Amino acid sequence: MMMHSSPSHDAEIIEGARVILSDRVEVVSVRIEGGRITGLDVARDGARVIAGKGRVLAPAFVDVHGDAFERQLMPRPSVMVPTEAALLETDRQLAANGIATAYHALTLSWEPGLRSVETGWQVLRALESLRPRLTVENRVQLRWETFCPEAEPLIAHALGMPERPALAFNDHTSAVLLHPSIALHDRPFDLVSDYPVTDLDAPGFLAKMGDRAKRAHMSREDFVALIARVWDRRPGVGTSIARMADLAKGAPMLSHDDSQIETRSFYRGLGANIAEFPMHERVFLAARAAGDWIVLGAPNAMRGGSHLGSPGAADMIRRGLCDILASDYFYPAMLGAVTRLLADGVGDLSALWRLVSANPAAAMGLADRGQIAPGLRADLVLLDWPDGHMPAPLQTWVAGRGGYSALRPDSFAIGGSDA
Repeated sequence: MMMHSSPSHDAEIIEGARVILSDRVEVVSVRIEGGRITGLDVARDGARVIAGKGRVLAPAFVDVHGDAFERQLMPRPSVMVPTEAALLETDRQLAANGIATAYHALTLSWEPGLRSVETGWQVLRALESLRPRLTVENRVQLRWETFCPEAEPLIAHALGMPERPALAFNDHTSAVLLHPSIALHDRPFDLVSDYPVTDLDAPGFLAKMGDRAKRAHMSREDFVALIARVWDRRPGVGTSIARMADLAKGAPMLSHDDSQIETRSFYRGLGANIAEFPMHERVFLAARAAGDWIVLGAPNAMRGGSHLGSPGAADMIRRGLCDILASDYFYPAMLGAVTRLLADGVGDLSALWRLVSANPAAAMGLADRGQIAPGLRADLVLLDWPDGHMPAPLQTWVAGRGGYSALRPDSFAIGGSDA
């Protein structure tokens, strides 16, 4: 296979591991140098050798939607911690879980508190100042609530950042106000004129608003009054959506929790060719027919079903109706999902791994990562994977840098001239 260039002091070669390639799994040595994969089964040529025998070497994860970082920002309800401390801890958790590229699902909402535009600015500014100190590539999914035009300056700023974000269209406002006689996965297209709205004084609605009010640092009564005022913005929401889609042209765009074919078609027409967490089979089928990328949550696959009653990830994968698994609310779920799906016979290891590496990289337009092949970025994870047990990352490389390591010192050696 491809030979490497001249020897370098930073060269490493992982030998003896079972390597997850794009179409197969086989024992092959992998040489990395200068942040890139420089060869498969090539000479050691002075490179530091890492013993991989009995282990699995895989492309590091590319996570298109992760919001577990919110638990670092708010580790207890209504208790916020300093943003830099929260993001540094998140970065370490990502590396320890084999995630080399992470899109933080940063909700930009009209809600005060954790999911406010103000908190969004704090996160963006902290990421910009921390960038030289971060281990993994921390990007942002701008999880924009469509009833929140105040987020536009932040979105415009983020779209100009060196590490291009993604834009996700969310309408949790309409979902929260849906009349209880209609199941969430059957809710109409959000912009229909006769959208069925709940009674804001109904006991069930008021009870549901209690937790949201706590997250927003508001009383329940004030929160309900706020959402009523926000609902009055509805006539202008369609215009805001079109403006934001135009602003984000050239960036990856997703629509979230689509329940109707009409919803998916609307956002596809604006350039959002990624369906994130569809809520009904009809949407999966329409998305597949149109060639859209389809994203589901890795916790869904790891647990054996959705906690919201949405279609099961394993079934959708079997049917060819899911391309990508995202960590969603639990970073270890990406590895856990592949483990569960493999054990259940849903697919072979190389095919399942594409759901968490090559496919999300392609959907985000990141052509330089997601696979183990010469010339690509050395984003790798070495796994301890005993038969019949949960695997665990031993080392994560991010562009060739040692982002995380639990390897023992006796795992390393200086290579000789031959592989």
